[in-house]
Amino acid sequence: MKPYSVDLRERVAACVAAGEATREVGEKFSVSPASVSRWSQRSRERGNVLPDKIGGHVKPILNSERSWILERIAAEPDVALRQIQFELAERGVIVSYGTVFNFVHREDLSFKKKRIAQ
Repeated sequence: MKPYSVDLRERVAACVAAGEATREVGEKFSVSPASVSRWSQRSRERGNVLPDKIGGHVKPILNSERSWILERIAAEPDVALRQIQFELAERGVIVSYGTVFNFVHREDLSFKKKRIAQ
């Protein structure tokens, strides 16, 4: 989702600064009253209505446990990710299954279960 344009934000903030009611300005520009309020407040406090940064890089949680996880997988290549998640919890690192999966995938350690021949 992209932020609203700076032009729209400036026009909305200018209307509020000119004394128009928040709800009326919201209806006029088809934006929520909360956005009108937030943008006019930003204009007053910051002097601009620029949007904040969206997203960004989040440092992976398991970087501090990287060597332990790699050693654990090397010792038992077929270890289940749920088992690693459980053992991490015992070490005081509470993470979701998805976090463990993402770590293993990022390290290019993912593997497919072997099918049993019938």
